[in-house]
Amino acid sequence: MLIWLLEQFDPLLTQVSEATSGDSRIFLTARIAVASVLAFLFALIGGNPAIRWLRSRFTERIDSASERLNQLQASKNATPTMGGLFVMTAVLLSILIAGDLSSHYVQLSLFVIVSFGALGALDDWVKLSTYKNGISARQKLITQLLLSLIVGLVLFFEHQSKPLGIDLVTPIGGYVLPLGGFFIVWCILLVTGSSNAVNLTDGLDGLATGCTVFAGTAFVALSYVAGHSVIAQYLSVPFITGAGEMAVVIAALVGAMMGFLWFNCYPAQVFMGDTGSLPVGALLGLAALVTRQELLLGIIGGVFVVETLSVILQVAWFRLTGNRLIACSPLHNHFLFRGEHEIKIVTRFWIGSALLAIVGIASLKLS
Repeated sequence: MLIWLLEQFDPLLTQVSEATSGDSRIFLTARIAVASVLAFLFALIGGNPAIRWLRSRFTERIDSASERLNQLQASKNATPTMGGLFVMTAVLLSILIAGDLSSHYVQLSLFVIVSFGALGALDDWVKLSTYKNGISARQKLITQLLLSLIVGLVLFFEHQSKPLGIDLVTPIGGYVLPLGGFFIVWCILLVTGSSNAVNLTDGLDGLATGCTVFAGTAFVALSYVAGHSVIAQYLSVPFITGAGEMAVVIAALVGAMMGFLWFNCYPAQVFMGDTGSLPVGALLGLAALVTRQELLLGIIGGVFVVETLSVILQVAWFRLTGNRLIACSPLHNHFLFRGEHEIKIVTRFWIGSALLAIVGIASLKLS
């Protein structure tokens, strides 16, 4: 919508474009800000009516495999969930208003939001309407892999003609590893892994939401840099034509998550559910792939990585020794079992996420 309005002033935009170095002459920086502010306002204004609607239909059932965890989280029973519905709606509306809908990256982002959001909604709905713990892990994983395959195929054909478009580039040293056709497999692993990592982290009030704000903000900057020929060259990062539009998408995500945090901070009035966590993680993975900064995602999203590794190591250690490596996985539950207050755990994880985002961005100068 905003793009269409701006295009009516084409003569002025032509003059503006002659004085810019980015790949968008349609006021990209302003649209990034607009997307973030609009998404925040949509989530904030729509939050209360959405929560009332969710409370009458979808409330959380605390029913994990750990009896002690169930006792610790008992106060959260009957809290409205599937808040991802209004968060993703805020993101979608902001993108439709501020994004360039002719961009393949924007189109792919819309696909990720809708498809992964629908998968998460189905999983939440089955969990809340039956005694099952959502759809089976196998069904969920296969669907994620198929959706990620579509993302990988689209990106492969979009990037194969671009310099470093399907190569893995290290943030420190700028070493290049050509991926060729393996790029598609790499996309599948990254998008699926990122989606599940955010889902695993979403276990305490505001935890995944706040960490997404920090990680997302870093990828707004990375997307802008990747789409700006002069800055990309200065920082020795791959210049990807059109990548600046991903900054609009991720800015909308950051704004919506800040609006959601208004209601999701302790004590939470609403939970995101898989409806929100799955598309959030997939979007972060997509942004990393578009900007060719997948390895930086491992640093910037370090909290998500550690949470995921804690689950993997816990399962592996238990199968090998019959003992638990930590009190309870994911890692945030370990600290909960140790008697730490939820607010302290979340705040410390936020601090770690903020520091990792700073380290990730700062590492660009080491190239």
